[in-house]
Amino acid sequence: MAAVATATPLRPTRRRTSLGRIAAWAVMALILLITLLPFYWILRTALSTNTALAAHPGDPLPVDLTTGGFERALGLQSAQEAIAQGGAGGGLKFWRYLLNSVIVSTLITVCQIFFSAMAAYAFARLKWRGRDKVFAVFLAGLMVPAIFTLLPNFVLIKQLHLVDTLLGIALPTLFMTPFAVFFLRQFFMNVPSEVEEAALLDGAGKVRIFFRVLLPMASTPILTLGVLTYITSWNDYFWPLMVSYSDSSRVLTVALAIFRAQTPQTGYDWSGLMAATLIAALPMLALFGFFARRIVSTISFTGIK
Repeated sequence: MAAVATATPLRPTRRRTSLGRIAAWAVMALILLITLLPFYWILRTALSTNTALAAHPGDPLPVDLTTGGFERALGLQSAQEAIAQGGAGGGLKFWRYLLNSVIVSTLITVCQIFFSAMAAYAFARLKWRGRDKVFAVFLAGLMVPAIFTLLPNFVLIKQLHLVDTLLGIALPTLFMTPFAVFFLRQFFMNVPSEVEEAALLDGAGKVRIFFRVLLPMASTPILTLGVLTYITSWNDYFWPLMVSYSDSSRVLTVALAIFRAQTPQTGYDWSGLMAATLIAALPMLALFGFFARRIVSTISFTGIK
């Protein structure tokens, strides 16, 4: 009688935890803690009163928990209530400054993406004399510090009578930047030439190929560049500070500095300032967090290291 072989069930193998793996996770946890600690401290300060903060500056939890800082930042408190809580009585026209920031950032993003895409297409797909030399000169603009261009740009904006206007804030970066052109050119160079040749055989011209073929194919890089451009223009501070002098053109980043300058007799309104800073940063954090994976994959695809 043949012996029946009994099959022994396979036991799942457990991965042994090594000392190096534990150390790697510990380092990652430490880096995450260091990264998130400033945001927690901003939230803790925003939920405290200025009087309690002065009495307990090192307390890790919100002191005398209140939402007064957020109410002052959003303009929901009267001057008497703000002063009673140790805040500035001047207030902050948050929604006005928020609208200005949205208008400037949207205008810069839309125009810069459109014109940079056309320039990138000309540098990547069109054949013309001196193309590479012109692109090298254009790309050299990346090595020019932005602070060197502030004075010439200000003189130009003043001569155009655009000082203290939203268009004057957006104009220096409205059309294109070397990085945007380089970013999109890298993508257009990776598009197979057979795609363009097939469109030419169908009777399409260069303009139609650009708008009907290449732009739809570049939707993901354009979206990535749009997010990066929007965040950069939203966080810009020094140039809007130079050319905006009234509430009609003041963006949110400059308004926060003005709000800080409205110092009450008891000291800085740290609670209201941190609340306004947190509210201003949340849209950009959410925008970047939502598109973070797509941004990383697009940068790796276009070959930017």
